Amino acid sequence: MRRMHRWTILFLMFIGLWGLSEATYAQPMDDSRATTEQSCSFGMGKGEPSHSCTVPFPAGCRVAEAPGSTKPWTTISKGGRLLCRFDEKETDWKTKITGTCGRCQSGHCSAQFSVRYDCSPQQ
Repeated sequence: MRRMHRWTILFLMFIGLWGLSEATYAQPMDDSRATTEQSCSFGMGKGEPSHSCTVPFPAGCRVAEAPGSTKPWTTISKGGRLLCRFDEKETDWKTKITGTCGRCQSGHCSAQFSVRYDCSPQQ
């Protein structure tokens, strides 16, 4: 019985050490980049027509890519019944980003457009 207990402890220690060694490979440090976020927002009353806002673009930064994607890292948060999107005609993703929403169809609507930027030195 004592011998079996010793093997169990050794086995668990081996699994623990193996797990620690795997964890060191799980996070590539070369790909990690610091990001910053900028946003714009507005509120609307019922029946109010479309509205837009421009997300500030920090100097020396570029739009970050969403993790695992080549698409811009963005978020649109809204409250109320309205449709919102990034305006394709007013947005070039290099110098200007504009979010727009259609008519507010509920008592009150709100929207926030957020963009993550990579401000690390360009290579």
